[in-house]
Amino acid sequence: MLSVKLICVGRMREKFYIEAFNEYLKRLQPYCKLQLVEPTEQKLGDSPSQKELEKALDREAEDILTAIPSDSYVIALCIEGRELSSEALAELVAKVEGSGRPRMCFIIGGSYGLSPKVKARADLKLSMSPMTFPHHLARVMLSEQLYRSFKINEGSRYHK
Repeated sequence: MLSVKLICVGRMREKFYIEAFNEYLKRLQPYCKLQLVEPTEQKLGDSPSQKELEKALDREAEDILTAIPSDSYVIALCIEGRELSSEALAELVAKVEGSGRPRMCFIIGGSYGLSPKVKARADLKLSMSPMTFPHHLARVMLSEQLYRSFKINEGSRYHK
């Protein structure tokens, strides 16, 4: 069974996001071993300088990079990444699962995104859309797309 690690900066506080995410965690249990890691999001003022922002992202990057198992296929979610259809993501999940690499690791940054160090570690930079979403909503969307990927790969009617 494929191990999937979600590294998502910051804790969710909104009940509706937590409930939606937990529903997909439950649905994913038969398909993969899922682990969630929530590195602390660095606190910044309302208008941080570029230097303050870089320093905060570098601190988050240390926690993120430490949490990535060395044998993982790493996907960093970032706006400049490649967009994939649900079918293409399902193909990628199946390919990684069959490749002998035992883990996939998805990374979602905090409010200010991801450090270039984290993006450089990624095997794939993935964008959900050219639109901007709250990072906690991105976590819910990713978990739904992972569930959809497994359902596509099993030939289920979930994906129409």
